[in-house]
Order: sequence, then C-alpha cells, then structure tokens
Amino acid sequence: KMKKLAIKSWAIEDRPREKLMLKGKTVLTDAELIAILIGSGSKNETAVALSKRILNSVNNNINQLASLSIEKLMQFKGIGEAKAISIITALELGKRRHFEQVELKPKIVSSKSVFEILQPIIGDLQHEEFWVLYLNNFNKVLR
Repeated sequence: KMKKLAIKSWAIEDRPREKLMLKGKTVLTDAELIAILIGSGSKNETAVALSKRILNSVNNNINQLASLSIEKLMQFKGIGEAKAISIITALELGKRRHFEQVELKPKIVSSKSVFEILQPIIGDLQHEEFWVLYLNNFNKVLR
C-alpha cells in the first residue's frame, strides 16, 4: 500500500491555497481548484489526487463534470455529500456567471450568438428541449 504525501508536507508554493495566494487563481490547475473546494482527500489520497481522479473520469472536461449528479460524485471514495454539493455549487456559480456575461450582449448575429446564449441554460440538461428566441427588427432578443 502506497502512503500519501500530505499536502501540508508539500513546498508552500505548491500547496493549492498558498499557490493561489502567492501566484493568483489563474495559475492553478482544474484539479487544484477542485481540491480547494473539497478541502481534504481521504486517508490514502490527497485532495489534489482525488480531484485529478474525478477529472480523469470525465476526460478532464469541466462541462462533463457539471453534468454529474451528487450521487455520482459520492461514488468516489473521499467524496461525501458536503464535498459533492460544494463541487456542484461552484460549477453552477460558474454557469450563472457565464450567463450574466452573455446577457450583456444579446444581439443575434450568427448561430454562435444563439449558442452563447442558450448553452449555459440548456447545455447540461440530460434531455432535449426546443427553445424559440424572439427577436426585434435589430436582431436583439426580446425579454
């Protein structure tokens, strides 16, 4: 059995929280960001290693991660209900942030414009939906 090397024993500049404080949020990997969210790993695995394992299960795709349920996340040893909820909550905040940015420019100029508006709303759904966007004469989305 391999013993984990606790994050506390890592060099200060390599620990996720300290790395964020010293170098900023943009230098952290997705696994390090998730490790900060979950706070701790399990007896045999650091939070970073656990986060990497979760990300590997979804091909390192954050959108795929966002589609996982609380129950699915809890299947990973070391992830309980509270940690699963933290991950899902953070991903939902990111989705809402993206949606708010999109709302600032709701003029339709191409299919990409429609995608940018609708993807945050329906991109994670497990079923198909049919949506209609109503536009005025200037191709602005009517509310």
